[in-house]
Amino acid sequence: MLSSDQLSPKWDCLLGCKGLEDKEGPWGGGSGLPPPDYFPGSWRLDVGLDCKGSPEGAEARAWTAYYYSLLQSCLQQAGLPETQDRSQVPRTGCPGAEVTLCILGSPSTFLSVLLEGGVQSPGNMLLCLSPAWLTKVPAPGRPGEAALLVSKAVSFHPGGLSFLDDFVPQRQATYFLVGLGPGPGQGREAAELARDLTCPTGASAELARLLEDRLLTRLLLAQRGGVAVPATLAFAYKPPALLRGGAGGPGLRLVELSGREGQETLVKEEVGAFLHSEALGDALQVAIKLSSWRWRGQQALRLHPRAEVGTVADTVVALLEKLEEEESVLVEAVCPPARLPSPGNPPPGPELAMRICAVVCRTQGDRPLLSKVVCAVGRGNRPLRHQNSLPRTLEVALAQCGLGEAAQVAAVRRSVKTAAEAALAAVLALEAGLSVEQRGGRLAGTDFLGECGGPGRRLGTSAGRGTARGRSALSPRPAPGPGVDFALTVAGGALTPVALELNSGLCLEACGALEGLWAAPRSGPATEEAVAAAPLVETMLRRSARCLMEGKQLLVVGGGSVSKKFVWEAARDYGLKLHLVESDPNHFASQLVQTFIHFDVTEHRRDEENARLLAELVRARGLQLDGCFSYWDDCLVLTALLCQELGLPCSPPAAMRLAKQKSRTQLHLLRCQGPPWPSPSLHAVPCCPLESEADVERAVRQVPLPGVMKLEFGAGAVGVRLVEDALQCHQHFSRIARDLQGEADHPGIGLGWGNSMLLMEFIEGTEHDVDLVLFRGKLLAAFVSDNGPTRLPGFTETAACMPSGLAPEQAAQLVQAAFRCCLGCGLLDGVFNVELKLTGAGPRLIEINPRMGGFYLRDWILELYGVDLLLAAAMVACGLRPAVPPHPRASGYLVGVTGLVSQHLQVLRSTASQEALQALHDRGLVRFNQFTSLEEAQVPGEYEEPYCSVACAGPSPAEARLRLLGLCQGLGIDGPHYPVAHFLSHFK
Repeated sequence: MLSSDQLSPKWDCLLGCKGLEDKEGPWGGGSGLPPPDYFPGSWRLDVGLDCKGSPEGAEARAWTAYYYSLLQSCLQQAGLPETQDRSQVPRTGCPGAEVTLCILGSPSTFLSVLLEGGVQSPGNMLLCLSPAWLTKVPAPGRPGEAALLVSKAVSFHPGGLSFLDDFVPQRQATYFLVGLGPGPGQGREAAELARDLTCPTGASAELARLLEDRLLTRLLLAQRGGVAVPATLAFAYKPPALLRGGAGGPGLRLVELSGREGQETLVKEEVGAFLHSEALGDALQVAIKLSSWRWRGQQALRLHPRAEVGTVADTVVALLEKLEEEESVLVEAVCPPARLPSPGNPPPGPELAMRICAVVCRTQGDRPLLSKVVCAVGRGNRPLRHQNSLPRTLEVALAQCGLGEAAQVAAVRRSVKTAAEAALAAVLALEAGLSVEQRGGRLAGTDFLGECGGPGRRLGTSAGRGTARGRSALSPRPAPGPGVDFALTVAGGALTPVALELNSGLCLEACGALEGLWAAPRSGPATEEAVAAAPLVETMLRRSARCLMEGKQLLVVGGGSVSKKFVWEAARDYGLKLHLVESDPNHFASQLVQTFIHFDVTEHRRDEENARLLAELVRARGLQLDGCFSYWDDCLVLTALLCQELGLPCSPPAAMRLAKQKSRTQLHLLRCQGPPWPSPSLHAVPCCPLESEADVERAVRQVPLPGVMKLEFGAGAVGVRLVEDALQCHQHFSRIARDLQGEADHPGIGLGWGNSMLLMEFIEGTEHDVDLVLFRGKLLAAFVSDNGPTRLPGFTETAACMPSGLAPEQAAQLVQAAFRCCLGCGLLDGVFNVELKLTGAGPRLIEINPRMGGFYLRDWILELYGVDLLLAAAMVACGLRPAVPPHPRASGYLVGVTGLVSQHLQVLRSTASQEALQALHDRGLVRFNQFTSLEEAQVPGEYEEPYCSVACAGPSPAEARLRLLGLCQGLGIDGPHYPVAHFLSHFK
């Protein structure tokens, strides 16, 4: 029978208890003190671990010292320097104005996350070794919520550097992840600290209770996730509301009990029916276990042959007496071993067991992403844990167990990925339907699962291998937290992962060990070899950005066209309070903002005067602004001048003017010849400004032909044309002077600045966009995309691919060229779009757009990288460093083609109508971005802008390209006069 010691629950183990999962452990006797200091090392111990104003008792101080030594041991084993004590000189900061990622937990569990955080957000990833280092204070204006302040922490920086710091004033957490160990009462303290915070939290006691209920999570995975689970019979005593009256699922049977006694007859009938049912398949054994958060890491399980109906029923009846309300007894099938094909003679030695661990993270849009799969292998006749087995890749582990054929291994990996991501999706769907109280806070949510599972060489559950009939065996599962135990079994002739339960394990530690030196740098595109913690840290940063920006008051100058409707949707999602300055009194966004200021912003020769008038209007209305920005070309200089008037952050007006006028940009950069080297002059292109016919005559003698003529202040490639000789130059200049005289002739392309032109040298090469995020002159992030060949002599965009298919060195050259050109113009703060060509001699500048990239770029970057350029621009406008990862991983590729009314009017009114394309977008088959209305897009062909972009996704550029080509052929977008295959030819 089960001993009382094995069944005694401990609340303090709720949040990540390690070391107490086995009572026979070296410090499992319940003394309340940490284990003896057995860490070998020579680090200093006379460091300032005491927190001023929050004295700790003797036991709490012992645990803090223990965790500090554990951190030093982990750093030592990773080949990293000892933590430096800077606590004697407190750090100063800006509470509420900086990213602060705070972890309260064991250093060994979270070291890979901490080090990755030090890379992605230097100095902002903090480890607290004691709850006393944290304080909750009521949040003004948010009844029932509290801000979390950090007084002391270990901060992490690139290269694995760490510092013990005090903070005066205290730093305010923008993200909190808790998982503290077994110190007495610390579980309760940690749970209370995580509850009802104003910042996002990656865990809460309330969510942990739900995810640690095996019955609930098993039903959740089967019903919502479509994940295979073992056949299970559950006896639930007064089940929780989430289970009450619900259907079971494939192979799942839930029996609701109103009492614990007098259930012998019912139990025997149900057990008999279950053990004889087809749902158990070929299973020869069943396991009996308890289900609720109280028993995690403490309980035993019993294994019985399937034929012993009476023994199984008696065991269930005995366990029912130990249940409290909302707890259950489970009878589940032990997954039958799946014998692997073993060429030749089977490997000698004992049968092996394999434990699969998959780390899956929440990404942009609450989408799950498998980050890493790591396995442990051991003897099949004993429980297998990560602590007593070296981690290895799935391929190596399967080969050790007899499966080495590449196609089969790839199929197993795909099935594990599908099941792991479906598990997290099911958890997120459950949480979305919970109340604030049920989640433990308005911003509490599960951001990652570290999933574990265990097949043997005959791929079955390792718990059942070699265990005597009816013998009690300690559960091999580690202490609590979200995750999934998998077993591999045969279903439909294929190896199928079967989810046994949600369970944390030591997955992040195992992944860190597999990755080698935890602080080793990574490079190249997203691969399975990437750091497992990277997506989690990216999510921490993304949620932190939301936290910092919620409620911020921003003035937007210029509402833009229908292509910018996402701005208002995103503002509502982020909780931004927008105020709009716009010339059109009937602009569609006038009803979507806090304040609408009707003001003519089209006359740019009066920008300085208008900036002063707008500043007076803002003050008169009593607007308390945190920032001011614009994404509309026409309004960029006015916005910079207005920010100067209001004392708000922005790049200097002189820099905006310089970047806005294309010839001035090139001529200025040609004079920037360094040092330092390489200088921006390397990327500038010779050009001449044109204001009269005489200027044209002079320019054709100075600029080599063929050349490119364009509007000085133009946008959308309107009026841009390849000219072969002097006659074509004069003809195009006259045509523009006649057709595009002012704003009314073509709104939104910069004619409010006049219709002067320039002639620049035509540069051969491939065209690329580089979107940059800069803050105080530092490059925080860059995104490179490739453009397809244009329809010469025009330069209207035809096609694009992201991420770039260039070699990493060439993409890096483009990024550095774009960065140098922005700095050369004085653009130090903001989100900028730089157009370049890559020639045989290196990158050459086409132009700088000193605002967020237009058309589809913001949407694609958000979709592929989870980085929102709009939010980054808003943060810079508020003087906040954007919380963006420096090297985000793309989730795939997008290849798109633009639709033109002059070429596609018929199909845009039929097979490729807005409704049809939007329906395909909503089904996830395409990415559809509309830039203007069909009516507004009907302008003369040589002056038209693209109407829309249609893109397809794929794991490679080639696959995305083939999907898009087939789609365009089916919709009628492809044709003799618009050869999509040619436009996509650069992306092979």
